[in-house]
Amino acid sequence: MNRAACLIFDAQRTGLLRVAYRMLGSMADAEDIVQEAFLRWRGVDHAQVGVPAAFLRRIVTRLCLDHLKSARVQRESYIGPWLPEPAVEEDLCEDVTLPLLLALERLSPLERAAFLLHDVFGESFEEVALVLDRKEAACRQLVLRARTHVRDARPRFPVNHHQGKAIANAFFEASQNGDMAQLSALLAQDVQFHSDGGGKRPAVARILHGADEFLRAQAALARLRRAPSELVRVATINGLPGLITREPDGLLQTTALLVEDGRIRAIYVTRNPDKLRRVH
Repeated sequence: MNRAACLIFDAQRTGLLRVAYRMLGSMADAEDIVQEAFLRWRGVDHAQVGVPAAFLRRIVTRLCLDHLKSARVQRESYIGPWLPEPAVEEDLCEDVTLPLLLALERLSPLERAAFLLHDVFGESFEEVALVLDRKEAACRQLVLRARTHVRDARPRFPVNHHQGKAIANAFFEASQNGDMAQLSALLAQDVQFHSDGGGKRPAVARILHGADEFLRAQAALARLRRAPSELVRVATINGLPGLITREPDGLLQTTALLVEDGRIRAIYVTRNPDKLRRVH
């Protein structure tokens, strides 16, 4: 493959990673998909490719669709709540926040691809139809169904950076001090708590619903804690304010907070070490 073709691919690499990560929820899998796309690009007659960016997105999307067929089987056997691999302070997480990534998990692979290509990446229905090898009318229906499922997952009023940082710091302080009153003041009554350990580290085995249930769990954890967590830094995690901490077992953990109207509506804790290899 000549240098010009390599440069074309390199110019598209970040965009292709964006597509693959949003399709799969795993940066490791996204990188594997993009590498496979590169290998396929090497075997293409580049003179016959009119729009390389569209051509490469087509390859990556189709590879992701194939991957999702096997990933769904693996996901069904996953231990405890599943969360996507955290993207920390990256351009990759600006337009698709963690709640939306979870909502995308409930879509069929074709709905997911059509929604991302059209509503997130701005592709025309004509291009979506080419990528998915479906008629335009069918792609319109896929996007409409997807929008219905994900509507409530898109943030209405994104929290500004300074407010998010202040709430994340207050959450960490209250959690470490075992101050349930302070912690309660930060929470919406219908708060949800997700904890992903993947069976490799201790984690709550189900999603907790409501402030009362979460506070009871936190009080029990405070009684059992033998050493404090260390705050590594406050960070933006999948577009949400959050924390990176080093836990008493010496391993890292990320906590992302969905904040609406000044209260925490959802807490997403990733403890599975396989998903934290890129976090520092």
